[in-house]
Amino acid sequence: MKRQRALTVFILLVSLLIVQLAVARAEIVAGKHYVVLPKPHATEDSNKIEVLEFFWYGCPHCYSLHPLLKAWLANAPSDVNFRYVPANLRPNWATGAKAFYALEVLGKTEVLHDLIYDAIHRDKVNLHQEEILFEWIGKQGIDRAKFEQAYRSFSVQNQVARDAQLARQYQLNGVPALIIDGKYLTSGGMSGTPQGTIDVLNVLIDKARSEK
Repeated sequence: MKRQRALTVFILLVSLLIVQLAVARAEIVAGKHYVVLPKPHATEDSNKIEVLEFFWYGCPHCYSLHPLLKAWLANAPSDVNFRYVPANLRPNWATGAKAFYALEVLGKTEVLHDLIYDAIHRDKVNLHQEEILFEWIGKQGIDRAKFEQAYRSFSVQNQVARDAQLARQYQLNGVPALIIDGKYLTSGGMSGTPQGTIDVLNVLIDKARSEK
């Protein structure tokens, strides 16, 4: 009897959760929580659902979203191809964009991506200034000379320029911004909260999947 009662309660709780999720998703509407892009853009792999996060290390909203996005990535669907894209929408954003790709060249993005966010927002280190950035990098156990070489390399400059062009194609004017499968755009301002952004992201991934 107790086992039957526990099973009944479990089924009711699961049913309630499903209903709550359905209601939440039903409330996510185009024009309010996300934008349907007027012209879809090609993705790197048409067999995958591409998710791009345009960010800037100095953006407090990006910093708030980052831990939730990182947790989401740990269990992201296998058919999703995710990529961080350091935005370069203002002159002082270029330092962070070049730092991101320099670390990628050195294979250190996984190690320092979170630490750069923390240094800027928690520790109040002005990593937007190159000399301060280079000195800070050296203190993290990274060869400063190698970092500077990668930072100033043609490949990094070229990648930053391509990302700036990509941001213009999507007509971005702020971050964080998520592009889903080259078709949909949502942002922190549209979803209201970091968790809201993740909720909208999941809905749009399902939508893109159903359209494949």
